[in-house]
Amino acid sequence: MNAARRATAECIGTALLLAVVVGSGIMGERLAGGNVAIALLANAIATGGGLVALILVFGPVSGAHFNPAVSLALAATRRHPWADMPVYLLAQIAGGVLGVWAAHAMFGEPVLQVSEKMRPGAALMFSEVVATFGLLTTIFGCARNRPEAVPYAVAVYIVAAYWFTSSTSFANPAVTVARSLTNSFAGIRPQDAPGFIAAQLLGAALATALDAWFYQKKSEAVPAAIPASAKP
Repeated sequence: MNAARRATAECIGTALLLAVVVGSGIMGERLAGGNVAIALLANAIATGGGLVALILVFGPVSGAHFNPAVSLALAATRRHPWADMPVYLLAQIAGGVLGVWAAHAMFGEPVLQVSEKMRPGAALMFSEVVATFGLLTTIFGCARNRPEAVPYAVAVYIVAAYWFTSSTSFANPAVTVARSLTNSFAGIRPQDAPGFIAAQLLGAALATALDAWFYQKKSEAVPAAIPASAKP
């Protein structure tokens, strides 16, 4: 699969993921009648379901990363070529923004927005470290031992992390950037986004270090991309 096709898959997949996240947030908030717990439950379930479908569809094309933290961690562990990183990161961020705009258009909202939803503080940033660490640990563990389970493991982990983290588990720099452009249920103020992104990259680095420590011997290394798919 050539680079253009892989990048296109990352862009479209990330766009659809953000359409799911933001669109289900808007729908959940509208239907929940002010019950934030019900809105969050709807948002979490829709995101998990969307992730399973998107990883299954786009995994054979690009590896279905949809996440700069995942792409960088896979490159750092030699599961994916570094040469893909610039175009992957650009495609993921661009796709995320397009997905947010698509969600706004579907629900009759102004397409261009800037979030005013406050998500400040050390507790939320620490939550993003934990959320991203858990996501990458889930991916690494399944990729080594049960690669066919990656779509389902990632989805159920994210659904759980919506609830066990105070930040509701963004765990994705591209998602964070894109969600700063929606003043909806899923939004985050632009001034809060850099702290989230730094925390996500730290969580990914910690998970990468743990994986390297777990599998120090060369004979234990598994070079396959997730989900055993994209080959340069």
